[in-house]
Amino acid sequence: MAQHTESVIAAGGHRAARNPVAILKPIVWIACLAPFAIIVAKIAGFGSLGPNPVEEVLHTMGKTSLNILWVTLAVTPLRKLTKWNWLLRLRRLLGLFAFFYLVLHFLTYAALDLRFDWSWLWTDISERPYITVGMLALVLMIPLAVTSTKGWQRRLGRRWTKLHRLVYPIAILGVVHFWWQVKADILQPLIYAVLLALLLGYRLVDWRARERRSRAARRDAAQRRGGQAVGR
Repeated sequence: MAQHTESVIAAGGHRAARNPVAILKPIVWIACLAPFAIIVAKIAGFGSLGPNPVEEVLHTMGKTSLNILWVTLAVTPLRKLTKWNWLLRLRRLLGLFAFFYLVLHFLTYAALDLRFDWSWLWTDISERPYITVGMLALVLMIPLAVTSTKGWQRRLGRRWTKLHRLVYPIAILGVVHFWWQVKADILQPLIYAVLLALLLGYRLVDWRARERRSRAARRDAAQRRGGQAVGR
């Protein structure tokens, strides 16, 4: 009986080693939900939200959305550098959490700041540029969240990849929204901007390298065909 139990535990350990996602997924859930849980705890009286509670909740939700979105964008470079292809299986979950916090950011603004006064909302969107770009980022992220499932990926085919490249302008809009919102103290949005530049810059360098390899492969193939034609 003891030997059977040990063999089951060992088998489970081997499966976990082969499938790191099984271990990391619960950690990702806990880490991503932690900021939300902390805010809820503070609202319930376990801590303080500071002198401006609405602003504290608003900024926490917004920055958490950016943080998770940046981690999501880091998955592809990290996978290519480490060859850990299983990282891609965490990307959807991270993206949905980024959307979750972006929606909470908007709802905090609409409910606690504007009291669901839609006329004020439209006024803010039309007259305050940082609100305009923030709303645009939210609108663009909706189709990415809706089509994040494997079913949509199959239905859209190659169009799915093109659609989900919207994440790049969304991230840029997020930085612009943050930068314009803080006005004077730009240190934090500057850090986000530098990190985003690195993440997008890596993709640009990688794309150019793949293009060069592709052109070289086509040139070699053409030369081989030319050589075969001369040989005939």
